[in-house]
Amino acid sequence: MEGDGCSFLPDLSDDHSQRGSVASSATLSRVQEVLVYLCGDSAVHLSLESLCSVTVQELGRSVREALHVPESLHDAFAFWLCSPLLELQLKARHQPYKLCRQWKDLLYRFTEASEDDIAQDEPFLQYRRNVFYPKSKELQIDDEGVLRLLYEEAKSNILSGRYPCDPEHWTGLGALSFALEEGTTVDSSQFSSTVREKKLTSFLPEHVVLGSGGLLSTLRGKSSRHARLEHKLSEEYGKICTSAGNSPDPTQLLQQYLSMCHRLPYYGCAFFFGEIDKPAAGILQRGKRKAVSVGICLDGVYVIDMKEKHVLLGLRFSELSWDHTYPEEEGDSHILWLEFDGEEDGTPVNKLLKIYSKQAELMSGFIEFCVELKSTSEGGAAAQSDGGENPSQSKQPGAQDGRDRNGRGGRRAMLQRQPSVVCSRVDALNTISYVADGKEIKRLKPKRAASFFSRQGASTYSAVQGAESLEQG
Repeated sequence: MEGDGCSFLPDLSDDHSQRGSVASSATLSRVQEVLVYLCGDSAVHLSLESLCSVTVQELGRSVREALHVPESLHDAFAFWLCSPLLELQLKARHQPYKLCRQWKDLLYRFTEASEDDIAQDEPFLQYRRNVFYPKSKELQIDDEGVLRLLYEEAKSNILSGRYPCDPEHWTGLGALSFALEEGTTVDSSQFSSTVREKKLTSFLPEHVVLGSGGLLSTLRGKSSRHARLEHKLSEEYGKICTSAGNSPDPTQLLQQYLSMCHRLPYYGCAFFFGEIDKPAAGILQRGKRKAVSVGICLDGVYVIDMKEKHVLLGLRFSELSWDHTYPEEEGDSHILWLEFDGEEDGTPVNKLLKIYSKQAELMSGFIEFCVELKSTSEGGAAAQSDGGENPSQSKQPGAQDGRDRNGRGGRRAMLQRQPSVVCSRVDALNTISYVADGKEIKRLKPKRAASFFSRQGASTYSAVQGAESLEQG
């Protein structure tokens, strides 16, 4: 789920007249027409009876049949209700029509959108990757049609900036896209004319092509920047042509594209919108916040700077604890707390990051579900290999058991700033630090005395119920 007003959301900025709502399709006639959109602006056209009561499970049979999705790969995809303001992954029992009727209530509850924006917003139904589908299984897919569906979604997320990546990634991915769409026999002159006709933004992220130096800087450097980007893209395309030959297997190119995307730790995440405090830089900077997207998947949590397109914090579930707090007073924010290892002047400390968001409750519940699902699927193997620690347990800052405060014999590797957009930038975060005994916690109001967090394992969790238990993306 991403925030409102973001110009780089994939496939969410089209005119509403081209994105017909399921709700608006319902008429008094017995048979009703429905469009289920795919990533890449194609769609499946269905004629359904009793649209008002049709479930996702029933709708899925028709869509999978139309797309020829093999039975063994049915769980690779899910239905989503999407708009520029909110994205929801639906469960098999959900009824899309009824959820569309509740859409405005969902927007009021989970977004900061204005009343005018909410009044004009209209969701569309989309068939795309299931956020709970394991990446390891995806790498084994060899069905070209299914791979192309996954490719279109991944490409959309790369071009929109939802998946930040380094130059070697976006040039390689852009060249693969060119090879998939234009073949591997295009010479240099044809390459240049094709790129200029389709525009660089068809193959490279928009923020990379347009730059970030302001209008005047963009106008002055546009030509030379485009020439450099086109040259890099051409070089990568040449390497692909050399290795693939004159008649490459499209399936192989699709698998190569997705394999490169899998190097990005947040591939396949569900995304939420939030804000974090900016580090203090004088009196005038106090109180300002930075917009972030929070990606959550089966592997961990990733906080991404929406403007700069780089990771601020990436944590696997074994590296974090979390909690969600409700507003204490009117006007306060819901907060998702992330706790992780850090260092202050050479002293090991725990750090707390506050993420302000109306979706904090959803994020907390989503993390909880992912932790339990991953723990169940691994059958306890991870716990045994990790010194017996339950991966769903939270850290206890005040615990003294002869080991370190994380419940293990040795500390995890510190998160450090790296030049790659994928690596964490902890020094750019405004966090709260405290030592193991918790005596330095002054700015917080813990609900419990023994530990800041109460999550002691799966058995004590209380499931978060929101909007018919919808998964968020």
